[in-house]
Amino acid sequence: MADLSTLHRSQSGVAMTEFAFVLPLLLLLGLAGIETANYAIAHLRISQIAMATADNAARVRDSIDEYDINELFIGAKLVGQSIDFADHGRIILSSVEPRTVAPTMTNGKPNQWIRWQRCFGMKQAASSFGAPRTKGGTIITNGSEADSDATKSSDQAKSQPEANGTPTPTGIGPANNQIGASPGTALMFVEVVYDYQPLVPNSILKDRTIRYTSAFNVRQRSDQVMKTGGIAAGQRSTCNRYYS
Repeated sequence: MADLSTLHRSQSGVAMTEFAFVLPLLLLLGLAGIETANYAIAHLRISQIAMATADNAARVRDSIDEYDINELFIGAKLVGQSIDFADHGRIILSSVEPRTVAPTMTNGKPNQWIRWQRCFGMKQAASSFGAPRTKGGTIITNGSEADSDATKSSDQAKSQPEANGTPTPTGIGPANNQIGASPGTALMFVEVVYDYQPLVPNSILKDRTIRYTSAFNVRQRSDQVMKTGGIAAGQRSTCNRYYS
């Protein structure tokens, strides 16, 4: 046993003492790295959901129905399963088309309108780029866009795209990056919104909302009207439903 005269020269506990001082910093850096990686993965998943949903909706041939939409959203749910997307996110899928009623052009570009819109996910979020509306200007959320009653169905003059509440008749999307459908076709435009779920409580990345948009032109589909597909009204992916 060391006596008091040699105790002050002992270095046997130096490594442990230094480790005790450094450990909190190492843990902090490690957790920060894991959280950053998880945040990057969440961005990747949301981007994939937006692109895959728009692409798959555009690939539906001949005509499109509620059954097709439900299948698309099941696929999106599976892609986002690892980040619990269904409970914390929202997909808004819009069918954008050139207008066929006057005025059909603005500054040489075809005017656009939103024929129908479908949604999925539990997050309370509305489109930032417009919605189908009735002749009276009421936003349609119950899926009645294809209703034979003109007072309930979407109206071309009222259902024009917008950005931040401002009408953008010739295109849809962010103000500096708008696109529109060509005559005789349609554009599948997708908005995805997701509340990031941090791994670490009180993370600096908490309360972050991730947003992505994507769009694809339809291929080999001439009929853009939404059909029921034999799906009951309560099982359709309308934008007044919030489900996972």
